[in-house]
Amino acid sequence: MSITNQHVSARAFLKPLYRDAYYPDHVLDKGRDILLRLCARIEAEPPADLAGLYALTGAATEEFNLLEAEFEAAGSEIETVAREEIAEDFAFVASAYGFPDADVEQLISPREW
Repeated sequence: MSITNQHVSARAFLKPLYRDAYYPDHVLDKGRDILLRLCARIEAEPPADLAGLYALTGAATEEFNLLEAEFEAAGSEIETVAREEIAEDFAFVASAYGFPDADVEQLISPREW
């Protein structure tokens, strides 16, 4: 997947979590890939408004919901630090694609973590 937005392509998603051994890299890699697919989808199908963006980020959030079991199987979980970092990356994506006023809670509203 080719990302054309220079701010996004330079972003190291979930970077602080990779520095913490509590979070398994192989599961973080899947989370990073979810965020990159989200960006690719935004570029391929730019949302016209916040409702369109929230639909795309909601689908990506549901993918993160599925990762919770993988985190747990690896002796980890999506807890406070991870939740905050994931939310921050969703907010970054929204801003990078022209939605700086997107509500973070709306971006990740279907979250189960």
